[in-house]
Amino acid sequence: MTVIVTDAGFGVDDWTGSFRQAREMAANDCGDGVDLPSDTDPAALTRFTNAAMIRIDFPTSADGRGFTLAAMLRRAGFAGRLRARGHVLADQYAMARRAGFDEVEIDDTLAARQPQDQWLARADWQNHNYQARLRAQK
Repeated sequence: MTVIVTDAGFGVDDWTGSFRQAREMAANDCGDGVDLPSDTDPAALTRFTNAAMIRIDFPTSADGRGFTLAAMLRRAGFAGRLRARGHVLADQYAMARRAGFDEVEIDDTLAARQPQDQWLARADWQNHNYQARLRAQK
């Protein structure tokens, strides 16, 4: 089972489409979601800018390549639903949102170790960043 984390807290997955591996995708426009591994070549991202949903894998919480891929997709014009999946920690939620992710998919084990209140404490990601702290000091 999986838990979807948004700024509103824990929820269930409402994505009704299927997912296909990026290497299986022949065309940019299709109704399937695209699963991107963290080692996806950034040059290949433009192939997916019209996808309805992209899910980027985080194999470990120490692998930050997914944040870079998300930011690059958004800069390339991707306007669809963007999901981080895997080993994303509550402490990384604000960074995920700033990078362009709409939501995070975690398993039940991680949700039990890091309950909803820990994720919600980081849900005000737009105001709690380095630049906001500097502006407040002036």
